[in-house]
Amino acid sequence: MMTSLLSAIDKQAEQLTALKALLENELHLISSREPETLMGLLKDKEELLSFIEEQDQSISSLFEKAKANGESTEDAVAAMESCDAIIHECKYLTQINAKSVEQGQLRLTHLRNLMMELRARESMTYDRSGKTTGDAGSKGYTA
Repeated sequence: MMTSLLSAIDKQAEQLTALKALLENELHLISSREPETLMGLLKDKEELLSFIEEQDQSISSLFEKAKANGESTEDAVAAMESCDAIIHECKYLTQINAKSVEQGQLRLTHLRNLMMELRARESMTYDRSGKTTGDAGSKGYTA
């Protein structure tokens, strides 16, 4: 029973390490603005997360059975702590990726606003009294 628990935890550690690598690759794709490749990676990440969830459930039931049989679970607990360390790293990478996406969206909003200002300046004219007037098509709406 204990060997199957330890092998399940080892498999989980491998999956978590693969998730960490995906998150690092995700940051690269976010910064290089490759949306098609990023969408493929997100599907892979979603699939891997479902495998991790299934493995968690398997580990949980194996751990409970080992405890019920009175087996020592110290090795399993130590192995799970190493998985927890990888999970902590994955959470950190996820926060970095979220911040990177947020910064990208802010840059796009800023660029959109600059483009609207530029269009407004280009369409500006003067009336007979010397006052500035904008393009009649813009009607003064701003985003």
